[in-house]
Amino acid sequence: MPEKPTFGTMTKTIDALEIIDIADEGRGIGKWEGRAVFVKHVVPGDIVEVEVKRKKNKFIEAFVKEYKSYSPFRIKPECRHFGVCGGCKRQDMTYEKQLFYKQKQVKDALERIAHIENPVIENILASQNIFHYRNRLDFAFSDKEWMTSEQVQNPEYVSQPALGFHVTGRFDKVLNITECLLQEDLSNKIRNFVREYALKHNFTFFNRISQHGMLRNMIVRNTTKGQWMVAIMFKDATQPEREQLLKAVAEQFPQITSLYSVVNPKKNDTFFDLEFELFSGAPFITEEMEGLNFQIGPKTFYQTNPVQAYELYKTAREFAELSKDDHVYDLYTGTGTIAAFIASQCKYVTGIESVAESIENAKINSQLNHISNTSFFAGDMREILTNGFYSQQGFPDVIITDPPRAGMHPDVVKVICNSGARRVVYVSCNVATQARDIALMKEHYRFIKCRPVDMFPQTDHVENVALLEKI
Repeated sequence: MPEKPTFGTMTKTIDALEIIDIADEGRGIGKWEGRAVFVKHVVPGDIVEVEVKRKKNKFIEAFVKEYKSYSPFRIKPECRHFGVCGGCKRQDMTYEKQLFYKQKQVKDALERIAHIENPVIENILASQNIFHYRNRLDFAFSDKEWMTSEQVQNPEYVSQPALGFHVTGRFDKVLNITECLLQEDLSNKIRNFVREYALKHNFTFFNRISQHGMLRNMIVRNTTKGQWMVAIMFKDATQPEREQLLKAVAEQFPQITSLYSVVNPKKNDTFFDLEFELFSGAPFITEEMEGLNFQIGPKTFYQTNPVQAYELYKTAREFAELSKDDHVYDLYTGTGTIAAFIASQCKYVTGIESVAESIENAKINSQLNHISNTSFFAGDMREILTNGFYSQQGFPDVIITDPPRAGMHPDVVKVICNSGARRVVYVSCNVATQARDIALMKEHYRFIKCRPVDMFPQTDHVENVALLEKI
């Protein structure tokens, strides 16, 4: 069971608070005097004594002072960094209960935000793997690590440069990660080797406040076909210094099939506007899905749980009920994975995406798979998707839309409603914004059903595929 955390000066204590539900950011919910009490590091069913941190009219934020009794759904977390790292916040709860609350999250959003009474929600699709399921992790270098409470209390411990994950809410603090259970173990070996090699050869680690230091970020990607890509980002290292590290990594890990470097002199960590330089290996790694191959570069977006992505796309295709005469619009198409996945089932697919580089990748993926019935357009969805575009390209019979977490702009929703499409399949990674958009469409499209898909075990995140039909 978890250790009792130590907190600051007590302002008020609530004794024997029962945790009855979960909220976002890994918090649990209790009720006290008609107000919701948000508490971290708890599981529904826990009985806790808490100290109040902040009190508002409708809610209270508090910390655990003592666990009075533990929930039957509480389990021991697998990860040694649990509770400090900030990721995988639900590792202390059984996977079955995680799925229960993800399904409940979908139901609550549809009822509360979309105002749908008794929405038809099919059983959530559990992830085949609850650990080692990710195909990409992004790490950060820092000249000073985030120290755990044990390290702070140890007078002999000396802070070390870090390579790991940012601590939640702290852009300048990085926790040293010795083992992460989200990706296959080779990822841990690569990360630990890079850190030790850099320390041994006096490579400087980046400081996000002073903006000094050679080593800045690292991306590790892999595919179900056993291919690996590593991209190391430098702030201001010389070419010989970059090549020294890259050569050492390539020699140590022949499993790496694509090794990149990139120099980022900017004040932010974004890299889509930067040129990646291939040091060794192939320019791409390749993912396979139902006989289709997708090329993945260092900037390419691809679903981070590839095994579960297949289930997600199958659900979208099933809900679309395509015929050979259908013209499908694939909105927010990314690199065209859904477009390629459904192309054989319909007459034509038109994909639209704001990121020009992704559109180029979508075209390459269609060519790679000998798909000739797709076309792709890059630009702002609000500017491209207009009634004039419909007139020029043809009106859709079916629309599949997979927007980012922010959902769709109201102007895009309006144009979809005017499209005449008999069916809209809405894929979302944020059920709150999905429910909001469904509510905006209610005069034109009727909600039929949805199927949640668990893409991210150990977290609160859930994908949801909703089917809407024209009224």
